[in-house]
Amino acid sequence: MAILFPIIYSAALTYLVWKAFKVMANGWSISGAERKSFTTSNLKQKRYTIHPELLDKSGNITEEELLTVRFSNDNDSSLEEKGSTTD
Repeated sequence: MAILFPIIYSAALTYLVWKAFKVMANGWSISGAERKSFTTSNLKQKRYTIHPELLDKSGNITEEELLTVRFSNDNDSSLEEKGSTTD
């Protein structure tokens, strides 16, 4: 029994490593194909992600003002240069 465990362990490890390389090879081939199609066709298309919070009930982008939050630890020096004050 003591000699059987290392054999089973090494067989399982070899199988898992082989499967991992097989999955990685599939990913590399797909990524190469997507890169080629991206440079030719997708570069011409402009796709934007619109967050659902920006849409009204009918699915159009809202025209209302958005609430913004400014944290007190913000180190943005552009407000100090403009002379703005914070609340």
